[in-house]
Parts: sequence; C-alpha cells; structure tokens
Amino acid sequence: MLKEANSQDIDSIVSLAKMLWPENELLELKEEFEAYLKDKHACILLAVDDERAVGFAQGQLRFDYVEGTETSPVGYLEGIYVQESHRKKGYARQLVRACEQWAKEMGCSEFASDCTIDNNESLAMHLRLGFKEAGRIICFKKSL
Repeated sequence: MLKEANSQDIDSIVSLAKMLWPENELLELKEEFEAYLKDKHACILLAVDDERAVGFAQGQLRFDYVEGTETSPVGYLEGIYVQESHRKKGYARQLVRACEQWAKEMGCSEFASDCTIDNNESLAMHLRLGFKEAGRIICFKKSL
C-alpha cells in the first residue's frame, strides 16, 4: 500500500532516507524532509507493509534544465528506496507510478531521474520502469 507522507511520518522518512544516503547526517535529512513536506512542488510517498514504512519516493518539480527534456517544469524522481527485504515485490514500480501521476497532475508532460554512474541496480530499475537513458556525465573538481 502507498500513502502520501505527512509530518507524522518524518521519522520513517528520515530512517529510509538515511539508508539511501548514508553519508548524510540524520538532523540534516530531517530538516530537508520537513521542508519538502511543506513544499507544494514536492511529493513524498511511502510504501507501507503491515503498518510499517518499507520504502519511499521523493518527487519534485524542476524548473531548470533537465538533461534530455524539452519542457518545464519536469517531474523529477529525486530519490527512491525500498528496504532490501521488500524488493522485487512491486513497491518501486508503485512508488514511481504514483510520482509520475503526481507530476502529471502538476502539469508536467515529462518525468526524469538520475543515478550515479556505478549504480547498476538503480540503472536496471529505471530501465525496467520505462526510463530511457538521456546521457552520462562525469563531474570534476580541483582546489584553488
């Protein structure tokens, strides 16, 4: 079952987000997701099994250029995570479809996402769900 998250779900959201982004601090994630829950251009959905959150998806509207798209705004899958014990059960598909529907309701005609270049599991999931690769980039930096 899916549900639209609200402020009462913040601990579940943060716990799942920490699994997706382990390098982030819990307080930082909590502050970010509290803001997303209030943002009319964001959508946080939870996958629930036996009254327990087992996955989440974060969708947002992007008004800047999104690689491979031609319109604005674009619905964007900012993050998706399903606990390992609940993978391959259709939760990711349900979460993505619900984010896509939200984006349509917000007036979008395109939906996009990204993953790191070495995340083969995420790449495979995106392709299975109908995404097409729009490009690959490698980012560089140096100290001055």
